[in-house]
Amino acid sequence: MVAVSENQTRRIQSSVLNDVLMDAITVTPTPTVNGKRLRIYYMTQVAVKPPTFVVFVNDPDLLHFSYERFLINQLRQAFDFSGTPIHIIARKRK
Repeated sequence: MVAVSENQTRRIQSSVLNDVLMDAITVTPTPTVNGKRLRIYYMTQVAVKPPTFVVFVNDPDLLHFSYERFLINQLRQAFDFSGTPIHIIARKRK
């Protein structure tokens, strides 16, 4: 129970997050929808309990739920977020 609480309150630096993000994109490139490719620019953590991350992209509608789940699994694996839900919010880069 203590480990889960610790996982929920963990804060990750943006630079470390972006390193994991770039490695994930290298392993599994972003999908294309109707000839348009999703571009992920960067990721930052905006909240804890539950850990919430904002991903800045070229078009939030292009982020398919399966690729979002892939990113969540990569975060879980890299930072040991076991036992806690992870939320990802896609936002258009301004």
